[in-house]
Amino acid sequence: MMANKMRSKIYWRALGILVGIGLLVNIISAAESKWIAVGNLHNWYSEEGSEVEVGRTGQIRDQQDGLRWPAQYSFQDAQAAKGLWIGTTNFFDYQVNNEFDFKVAHVGPRGPVDGKTEIMTQTFKMYGKYDHPAVFVDGDPASTLQYLDIVDSVDAAMIEDRKIVNIINTSTGITMTRTIRGFSNQNHDNYHVFDYVFENTGIYSVDGSSFSETLTGVYFGLQYRYAPTRESGPYGAGGYWAPQNTAWGANTINEVIGENPADDEIRALYSWHGLHSQAADGHDNIGSPYYGDGGDGHLSAQQFVGVVTIHADKSTTDQSDDLYQPTTTLYTGSDEPITQSNDQFNPVKMQARYNHMAAGHPPESHAEAVGDSYADTWGTDPGGYSQLHAFGPYDMAPGEKIHIVLAEAAAGISRDMCYEVGGNWFDGNVAVGDLLNPDGSIPGTKDEYKNKWVFTGEDSLFQTFHRAIDTYVSDYAVPEPPPPPAEFTVTSGGDQIGLAWDSNAETHPGFMGYKVFRAIHKPDTTYEEIFSCDVDNLTNELADVKAKRGFKYFYYVVSYDDGNTNQVSPGAPLFSSKFYTMTNKGASLKRPAGDQLSQIRVVPNPFNIKSKKLQFSESGEDRLYFYDIPGICTIRIYTERGELIKTIEHTDNSGDESWDSITEYRQVVVSGIYIAHFETPDGQSTFRKIIIIR
Repeated sequence: MMANKMRSKIYWRALGILVGIGLLVNIISAAESKWIAVGNLHNWYSEEGSEVEVGRTGQIRDQQDGLRWPAQYSFQDAQAAKGLWIGTTNFFDYQVNNEFDFKVAHVGPRGPVDGKTEIMTQTFKMYGKYDHPAVFVDGDPASTLQYLDIVDSVDAAMIEDRKIVNIINTSTGITMTRTIRGFSNQNHDNYHVFDYVFENTGIYSVDGSSFSETLTGVYFGLQYRYAPTRESGPYGAGGYWAPQNTAWGANTINEVIGENPADDEIRALYSWHGLHSQAADGHDNIGSPYYGDGGDGHLSAQQFVGVVTIHADKSTTDQSDDLYQPTTTLYTGSDEPITQSNDQFNPVKMQARYNHMAAGHPPESHAEAVGDSYADTWGTDPGGYSQLHAFGPYDMAPGEKIHIVLAEAAAGISRDMCYEVGGNWFDGNVAVGDLLNPDGSIPGTKDEYKNKWVFTGEDSLFQTFHRAIDTYVSDYAVPEPPPPPAEFTVTSGGDQIGLAWDSNAETHPGFMGYKVFRAIHKPDTTYEEIFSCDVDNLTNELADVKAKRGFKYFYYVVSYDDGNTNQVSPGAPLFSSKFYTMTNKGASLKRPAGDQLSQIRVVPNPFNIKSKKLQFSESGEDRLYFYDIPGICTIRIYTERGELIKTIEHTDNSGDESWDSITEYRQVVVSGIYIAHFETPDGQSTFRKIIIIR
């Protein structure tokens, strides 16, 4: 036996070297991922059973990747890494004919996953109540869901809008079936439910080889490395107003509640953006307000994110909920060696991981230990701290199962409130009498005002947790909103923008009508309602005659019902999800093609950078337009010295074309005089002089 163990160590050490030089790409390869992205919480899920650090793209810039809420806006990611560990004791490993005191199969939170001998994917499918609609702007596909929402099978009888079924075999002989459910109902669209079934199938290898033995001391551990949120950090919107290490959660605060069932609390762990010692000018960074040059104070890390335990079997023969599960709730340094790649044949490493899952509850949580200190300087780990909860120990005879149900959620104040509260904090307006704390009290300081509003997100998260629990208890009886229109088209025109949508939602019980929303400049901003109809004046088209030339417009249409099935706000309509039809390509007014070259105009001319926001606003601060041009022509931009810096092929048969003041090499042009040369296919040409002042 000792000789076998020694050969095992030598073999796997050599195998590790080969992997290090990239020869075993067939063993460790990129994993398939799928998104649940039809509600206000968007997240990706991996076929490997857990979402490891930069596991979707492999890019460091995606350190924060997923758990996006509110997903309408860019860079709302709060997830950095997750891990799944399955451990057992006194395990005879048929892969190497060796017995180990502790055996742990391991996915994340960091490092590559061995998809051939440790974690073996069997099933990875996404099911939808209906597929995402076809969305077009000026004939082009224009929905983000075209790429995020890949439905393998449609099942109209489903209660949930999306369901991912993920089955993996592991080298411990335990097969995990993970079912993830997401909803578009606006009262249930900020959480996903995870239903885990762990079964002792004995299957331990990729070829289906199995054993028939009882597993003892089994633990199931799940780790969460949160980092709210990406917007303010180095890989976000470009402002970079938060210190760099917020991107990997150096200042994340982690809390645990419900360890003692006598307290009658929900069992949950959750996290938020804590105090950072390097915030600009030493300001209070709770909520990560946009501070510094160009800042407006808006809050960019208002999210509270976390996981609630809904159900955990007492044993394989007692399926009632064990209030003492999880038995371990632990925080650990996110950069500690134990978070790195597993070695499933190294007894020392496996024992360390097993003991980690069996550690129990610490005397105080991470949040209690940090207190009012700076989270980034507390402790010894430069990566900050993550959380783990583990369920067990269980004994599992062949064929026996353990059932665990969790829900992951995100909540906080609305985006509009992020701007209102953050702006008041930034301007110091809390002294004004009508600016009050959420409880109606008068704030003593601007930090108190801001932070009390941010921490209402904690209560919102708890409400979401309770809603998720109720959803599970009701067997997922979430009221179904009307479906979205199966097709939505937006067409740019000369004096209006035309919108049209299908009528398929009109057969839904309680269907009432449609609403259309519009945003200007960009799709990740606040939308305004511009149209509504009900069954008394029903229509499936709209002409947006209030659109203005020179601006880009983004739209979505929702169907809504009479509110009779709304359990949270009785009588309030339920809406189809805006994400089904939200366009990601701008539509704009276009002039008819010009018929005389002499009529071509350049607007504005001269272009003055000081007036850029008064010209074409945020959607085109550096933009110039060429009006009344031929329907098909080539536009060449030259410097005053005759250097060609940009060529634009105008082919859409309209009289409009734009130039964003950039060269072919993506450089913004400097102040000076430029020449725009226009040439038609039949050889006619003219030019216009452009003055740019920066």
